[in-house]
Amino acid sequence: MTKAELVAKIAEKAELTQTQATKALNSLIDILGAELQATGTQTIASLGVFSVVTRSSRPGVNPRTKEPIVIPETKNVKFKAAKALKDLIND
Repeated sequence: MTKAELVAKIAEKAELTQTQATKALNSLIDILGAELQATGTQTIASLGVFSVVTRSSRPGVNPRTKEPIVIPETKNVKFKAAKALKDLIND
């Protein structure tokens, strides 16, 4: 699903305009990103838990030159679905 398709579904379900739905979705993404950056974890009831995990640096190979390189440490977002969401898809 693309962001545009998600916005269209939100607009239809919540009886909002496309502009309002876009603002709502963008606000959710901005708030979630800021909270994850500040605290490292964020729980949304009935949806799940978002958390920041650090992936340590590791050796790799440059595919063009075949030279060994070090892939730097990165942060990624991990999601664990809430029981309510799991129950919803398993019905």
